[in-house]
Amino acid sequence: MLPEVAGRDEFSALVIRTDYDDEPAWRAVVAALHEQGVDGEFEASVHVVDDPVWAGATPDAVVAAVGRDEDLSVVFIADGATMRSPHRALLALDLGAEEEDLDPEYYRELVDSPPPREFRTVPAGVHDVHANLSIANMDFEEYAHEALADPEGVYRSL
Repeated sequence: MLPEVAGRDEFSALVIRTDYDDEPAWRAVVAALHEQGVDGEFEASVHVVDDPVWAGATPDAVVAAVGRDEDLSVVFIADGATMRSPHRALLALDLGAEEEDLDPEYYRELVDSPPPREFRTVPAGVHDVHANLSIANMDFEEYAHEALADPEGVYRSL
């Protein structure tokens, strides 16, 4: 069983490392996550979990472990694909609660075409995604569709 993430500020994006095969790649990811926006327009606020207990954790296991945090709507995973990617694209996972009292017709539409629950984002996109989802300015699905429109399937911060 994975541990509960402690000490995260509610305004910090949560990034969990699950791949431990390439230390230089991981350092590059962390450096990119801590870069400030263009002309220092925002301060990078990220809570990085770098603990080998998470090694090899599946996306479902990560979601189950962090899903108890009511202030968290998205978690980012630095997995093997992240480390091998030239742009270090992290896996963004939707933690949004599914609606329980859905209209039956709308529910049938969801079953036939469920909304995307994950996408890849460059490290610079982590802050944009986390901030906008936290204040409900945008939906996870909007970011996922933006990523799917990219030739490499990656959300790139605007």
